[in-house]
Amino acid sequence: MSVLEKIKEILDSLSIEYDLLNHEPVYTSADAAKIRDTGLSSGAKTLVFMADGNPILIVVPGDKKVDLRKFKQKFNVKDLRMASITEVKEITTLEVGSIPPVGKAMNLKSYFDSSFLEKEVVAFNAGSHSVSIRMKAKDLIKVENPVIYEFKQ
Repeated sequence: MSVLEKIKEILDSLSIEYDLLNHEPVYTSADAAKIRDTGLSSGAKTLVFMADGNPILIVVPGDKKVDLRKFKQKFNVKDLRMASITEVKEITTLEVGSIPPVGKAMNLKSYFDSSFLEKEVVAFNAGSHSVSIRMKAKDLIKVENPVIYEFKQ
């Protein structure tokens, strides 16, 4: 089962409403926001990191970056680095830039920046550069149950 199929199964099993968007491939948060007709800050930019050797997902708004120092201090992580392109593929089966913020679909723990608590809508790539999901932010948080903390730059 693909990551997209797993996400759809999770959302459908909980009767969560979402829009599935098929579109031309996008490779940047700015291009994704344009094609999804959402603001850049509504995008859930999902990054695969290695935290003391363990893969995790860190999710920030599309217009923000991760404050690595703040994240390391809060979660007592000594070695935090972005996973390599090869590691991302091995860990998720997906390409960099297509990772969804649904760690449950990939058996990964996720960390969301607290700004998602204030958002109405969130949009994200759903395992492909040409497929996105748009849904209520509160529903994504309910489904994923991530660790939430402010660590954006």
